[in-house]
Amino acid sequence: MFSWPSNYDHCYTLAGDISREGIGLHSGDTTRVTISSYEKEGYYISFKDKPDEIFKLTQDLIGSTMLCTAVKLGRRNLYTIEHLLSSMAGCGLSYIHIEVDGKEIPLLDGSAIQWVRNFEEVGIKKSPKPDNFFRGINKSIILNKEDSIIAAIPSEKLTIISTISFPYKAIGNQTFVIDLNPKSFVEMIAPARTFGFKDQFQELSELGLIKGGSLENALVCDGDGWVNPPLRFDNEPIRHKILDLIGDLALVGLPKAQILVYKGSHSLNASLASSLNN
Repeated sequence: MFSWPSNYDHCYTLAGDISREGIGLHSGDTTRVTISSYEKEGYYISFKDKPDEIFKLTQDLIGSTMLCTAVKLGRRNLYTIEHLLSSMAGCGLSYIHIEVDGKEIPLLDGSAIQWVRNFEEVGIKKSPKPDNFFRGINKSIILNKEDSIIAAIPSEKLTIISTISFPYKAIGNQTFVIDLNPKSFVEMIAPARTFGFKDQFQELSELGLIKGGSLENALVCDGDGWVNPPLRFDNEPIRHKILDLIGDLALVGLPKAQILVYKGSHSLNASLASSLNN
């Protein structure tokens, strides 16, 4: 039986290739993604129609962070990369090549668990240079955007303490604390699905967003309850916020830090990643 490591002492890559097809959350288009091991550290992307043009994903390629994380690759944008990146970084995977046939990473079920199950099917192996997956930090960082705050404090392990606060009764105030490692990520974070609000659906649709959103790939809150229960965890929304944070930090490496975040967002996560990268 497959068992995920209980620490990030080694960096891993995939032992085989994965191909998945699915709908993009915002475009509504079908995209096919093939993931395989690569000889260089990091996450590398190419498009199927230009296989020799390979981009290493770095923080300075981040473009839009409106409701998803997008990267600018040459003259193209690739949208909604955070769940796939979270699945790889959370599981301690690097040395990865991703080939994309489309403009958005498939949403699948709105979480990271289907990617994880694909990883388990092909297996993992120690990367060509099986070094520690973490990156150390030597100073504390505190950032805010209006009433949202994120801080990273040097530590010997990665602990995430995250809090959200929504006016909707079904969510309200939620806090979750996790000592992150591949095993805890897979069990406690990866299954948590993205969520949205019924009263915002029309506005987002008019902006040309969430064309691929459905009750099969997102939790929908209608205020006092959920349109499509049951939840996988009582506090699934806050766990998904941590999933997004991990994906947004993946391009600079997971830090040895205590990370505290209140009302996090892709934009705030990107600001922390940029600060860690300096």
